[in-house]
Amino acid sequence: MSFTRAARRLHVVQSGVSAAIRSLERELGCALFERTSQQVRLTGAGAALLPEARATLHAAQAAQDAVRAAQDTLRGTVNVGAMASVEVVDLPALLGQLHARHPAIDVRLRLATTGSAGLAHALLSGDLDVAFLSLPEHKPAGIDARELATVPLVLVVSAAHPLAQRGEVALADLAGEPFVDFPPGYGNREVVDRAFAVAGVVRRVALEVPDIDMGAALVRHGLGIAFLPAFAVARTPGLQVLDVHGTMLRWSMHLGTSSTRRPSSALRALLDLVDLHVIAL
Repeated sequence: MSFTRAARRLHVVQSGVSAAIRSLERELGCALFERTSQQVRLTGAGAALLPEARATLHAAQAAQDAVRAAQDTLRGTVNVGAMASVEVVDLPALLGQLHARHPAIDVRLRLATTGSAGLAHALLSGDLDVAFLSLPEHKPAGIDARELATVPLVLVVSAAHPLAQRGEVALADLAGEPFVDFPPGYGNREVVDRAFAVAGVVRRVALEVPDIDMGAALVRHGLGIAFLPAFAVARTPGLQVLDVHGTMLRWSMHLGTSSTRRPSSALRALLDLVDLHVIAL
């Protein structure tokens, strides 16, 4: 939604992008963008063209892949999305192995700032080819997802917290406690929110941080309590794990791709390596 950013991404001057759009609009006989001094946004016709334009680009990429496969040279671009603090997959090792095997493949990595919800939206829109994300029980239409790992979420408090002396609590006992949690849109936040909603218990999230280690450190210093992945607890001293009566929370990490777009050869090369880099937690 910016001609300046589009020109930078395409490595051409802005006037070239504007001229190409005007030419396309003349050919189609309608405006594709509403332009003001403040913003650029799609018209109704532009929104209708967008999925068809993406399909055209993917078809062109498939044609290139076929030619390159015949030449035994694997090229292309893979747009990868992930969350910064997820440790289910050794992403640097995965991308490193892909580069070692296929140095002509260009990898573009996006670390999410809006959690799994943002990654899923980018995957559906075509901005991403593959994403490592946590999905709800009912997966969004248009996404193929394969579960890579499931980890328990455990309740942690600081060693000095009054609850630390109790071996077990109920969700109702936590109603007045300040919580440290991920922002809305993250899969683990959704799991915890759903558990409290089902139990009919209102909880207060006092601090929102998109980083597991930061969340653990905030709990350690008495700023709240949290449900964290079990693997994060061992590396943070000063935390006490409590059992929650009648509640077992689990958080799953998935490998997501589009169910409506055929994967490119470059994407298939990455997908073939994923299982080698799933970390045993």
